[in-house]
Amino acid sequence: MYVCICNAVTEKDIHKAVEQGMRTFTQVQMATGAGTCCGQCTGCAKDTMLDAIEAEAIRGWEEMDAMAA
Repeated sequence: MYVCICNAVTEKDIHKAVEQGMRTFTQVQMATGAGTCCGQCTGCAKDTMLDAIEAEAIRGWEEMDAMAA
């Protein structure tokens, strides 16, 4: 799904930025361009970034649990 229409940024683009180590919204903006034009997508883009960070953390915990088992 497109998050930022102005710059054609998708949820996948934001998730990819997080996978590459972006942890602040400013970093995500610099990597993707989301929220740098009209700003209407800023809330959705931030929520998508937080979802991506949470998903990455959960994957890490699951991997740690699997290694401990």
